[in-house]
Amino acid sequence: MKRLFDVLGALAGLAFFALPMALVALAIRLDDGGPVLFRQERLGRHRRPLTILKFRSMRDGANTRVGRVIRATGLDELPQFINILRGELSAVGPRPLTEADVTRLGWIRNRHDFRWRVTPGLTGLAQVMGTSSAREALRLDRAYCRYGSLWMDARMVALSFAVNALGKARVRRMLTAR
Repeated sequence: MKRLFDVLGALAGLAFFALPMALVALAIRLDDGGPVLFRQERLGRHRRPLTILKFRSMRDGANTRVGRVIRATGLDELPQFINILRGELSAVGPRPLTEADVTRLGWIRNRHDFRWRVTPGLTGLAQVMGTSSAREALRLDRAYCRYGSLWMDARMVALSFAVNALGKARVRRMLTAR
């Protein structure tokens, strides 16, 4: 059921966001003429490498004008619907990390393996809740891996759409006020 949810959701997301994605791509090209997409190798399920797609938001190590907007709204992540259709990502799950991030965080031990037993997600509990520490993110990832369900996935997707519409900061303030 989760894979069907992912595929149908990714197709719906691509259809719903087709115009905004085209506008973002055009804005990136007009802003600095550079490539529209950014590719980065991350660790997927069972720590297998995968290449995620994002709209490019930086140039020469600094956020671009367009980049600041698309990062604040999460629109930079929309090309990852393609990763979902490929089966490399799920709609919801722990975010895939770079190998350097895993090493920096110290999440290389067997006790951290739970994180790589599930397909990583375009969004996750830790991303929506806006954690302030790696320890808190790991706790939320563990909770998702243990208790995740299609109902939780649907709620996380809805909150992610709210982030796209209202911005990360506003949605996180609303969540913490509850």
